[in-house]
Amino acid sequence: MWAAALCTLYATVAVRRHALLRTTGYDLGIFEQAVRAYAQLRAPVVPLRGEGFNLLGDHFHPLVAVLAPFYRIWPSPLCLLLAQSALLALAVVPLARWAARALGRRSAHVIAAGYGLSWGVASAAAFDFHEVALAVPLLAFALEALARRRWNQAVACAAPLLLIKEDLGLTLAAVGGYIALKGPRKLGLVTIAAGLLGSLVEIKLLLPAFNPGGGYAHGGNLAAGYGSLLSTLAHAPLDVLRPDIKPMTLVMVFAPSAMLALRSPLSLIAVPTLTWRMLSENGFHWGTAFHYSAILMPVVFAGLIDALSRWRGETHPLATRHVRASLATVLAVTFVLLPSFPLAQLAQRATWRTTPHIEAARALLARIPDGATVAASNRLIPQLTSRCTVVVFPTFPVDSELYRYDRNRLPPPTAEWIVHDREAPEAWPYKVGHWPYPIEQQEAELAAAERHGYERVARRDGITLLHRAP
Repeated sequence: MWAAALCTLYATVAVRRHALLRTTGYDLGIFEQAVRAYAQLRAPVVPLRGEGFNLLGDHFHPLVAVLAPFYRIWPSPLCLLLAQSALLALAVVPLARWAARALGRRSAHVIAAGYGLSWGVASAAAFDFHEVALAVPLLAFALEALARRRWNQAVACAAPLLLIKEDLGLTLAAVGGYIALKGPRKLGLVTIAAGLLGSLVEIKLLLPAFNPGGGYAHGGNLAAGYGSLLSTLAHAPLDVLRPDIKPMTLVMVFAPSAMLALRSPLSLIAVPTLTWRMLSENGFHWGTAFHYSAILMPVVFAGLIDALSRWRGETHPLATRHVRASLATVLAVTFVLLPSFPLAQLAQRATWRTTPHIEAARALLARIPDGATVAASNRLIPQLTSRCTVVVFPTFPVDSELYRYDRNRLPPPTAEWIVHDREAPEAWPYKVGHWPYPIEQQEAELAAAERHGYERVARRDGITLLHRAP
């Protein structure tokens, strides 16, 4: 029941955001192009990332292909959004089942509400589609298996993490570390080795092999060293805590459990993800927006259940009161944080209102025929990716690379159609403003396109539609 209710909740937020043009080409459009290719039994070549760009050269996530049969039946971005909603909701099943067994049915409802309404899951559910949605239920089932000391089952559930994202091999290694600590040491050590070796092979061999540039696309996010390994290690604790947003995020990650998850050794499974995020040079990794914390929420609530289970078995007269007070605190924190994150959008009037701007966008997009090639503004891309070949405007690909051209000598676009929206979109999770360039630069490229032979088909409410005959 909780899984069904949460799936409905997440899907409502995601679908309404898509209907209001709040989804983006980066990343919903990118993943739809990849899944569309899988559904057509092709390699996941994504025009949004550049001509001939194989998305397995960006992040290593071949398991995304399991969505291809569903997309073949229903070729729509909504297929991916509903799949993500179902996957995120599914993780509540092992967590609530474990909580019911260890703490009682009433406590299980609190755990289910805490996980389901947690900010980390909400932020992922409301921001396009991402491969990490596949990892969330797998890790939740693995954590339940660890609690029941079913070690082989835990490894079987966690092993597919290697096929979801290259850093999740480190999370698999952390699961192995817990098994080595609490269960059969040999199995734990083998799991550690498999996780570390898997991530190493993916980052050093597989990703460069698929990437057109021949390297690891996100290697630039790694923090620069300090001249020597010893110095780098010495500075690492400070790098994790600077700037201030990093310690705030570390607190926020465990806040949904009222910080009680820190009492459980299961919380160590969150360390690999938190470490690479805090040491990254990409500021998006440091905060609470986007999808990066979804994988941490099952770990946090598994740690909470584990910590409270120990009190449940105590004979101390205050043990039961302590468990109840802890769960009440979890609920209180959940509802205090709820208005600051995307699920609260369902209570906003704007979420249920279709503006004239949205109607204008739909009318102009309907004039683009199926199968056309289109360069579109970021927020318009997911409206087209199921039926057209789309690149992003104004950073249309040039020689298989984005951004690499002289701003003063703009090359001619290659798409048949260009659709550009000059209105600053609803911003979450981005800062308010235009992406990827200021509006002045975008309009300069739009004017340059007209000089390259594009004809203005229509302009309505700030949205411009251009076409060039073949």
